[in-house]
Amino acid sequence: MHTDARSLSRRRLLASVAAVPILAATADFFSASGRSISGQVPWSPFAGAPPRPVNPLGWYFFTPGEAAAVEAIVDRLIPADHLTPGGKDCGCAVFIDRQLAGSFGQANSLYTKAPFAVGLPIQGYQGDLTPAGRYRLGLRALADYTHGAYKKDFVQLSPAEQDAVLNGLDTGKIVLKLKPGFSTREFFELVLQNTMEGFFADPLYGGNRGMASWKMLGFPGARYDYRDHIDKHNVRYPRDPVSIYGEA
Repeated sequence: MHTDARSLSRRRLLASVAAVPILAATADFFSASGRSISGQVPWSPFAGAPPRPVNPLGWYFFTPGEAAAVEAIVDRLIPADHLTPGGKDCGCAVFIDRQLAGSFGQANSLYTKAPFAVGLPIQGYQGDLTPAGRYRLGLRALADYTHGAYKKDFVQLSPAEQDAVLNGLDTGKIVLKLKPGFSTREFFELVLQNTMEGFFADPLYGGNRGMASWKMLGFPGARYDYRDHIDKHNVRYPRDPVSIYGEA
């Protein structure tokens, strides 16, 4: 087939012109990344500050009553069994507390100004409440509900009663008195999501204490190289996991 040389040259020109903004954007991205990590370019290894392990003691955001309720909740969402300790002993409540005390809790990376429209379920919460505000409101409403229905705090309920309350929050059978635009189901899903994050996160963030979930899964953690085992399907990884800080 005969191909017009002028057509080829024109295609090359269009392709090259289209690539210019892409290359420029790419260069700007890496330049910005370099500045954000080391303060200047070129970037050099170990120039950025590594994440800092959290202090596992005390509470930074929760009040004592809120902390007790969250510990009881995470223990029912992830009950202890022969594979791992429960959510409380795995540090899930500590993980959530530290996240709420930091930038996540204050929604620093989210736009929370009006006007607010009703969003799709996949878009999540649409409102001015920060995650910290949603937890504070949700836990207060949960305490009001259990006091009205059981004359007790959530932490004082039996495991079966706690499961019934959590199931009611999940299915909509229980409706807490929350702010319009923030539903009971959204509160439950927020706590569930953060509990799972704490269970599987690197231990330096306060959860996954003792790397319990990683050991259960056979996940190697932040090991530099485990290529020799990638193709060994259905074969448990033989070494203990390590965290970002290399702790076995």
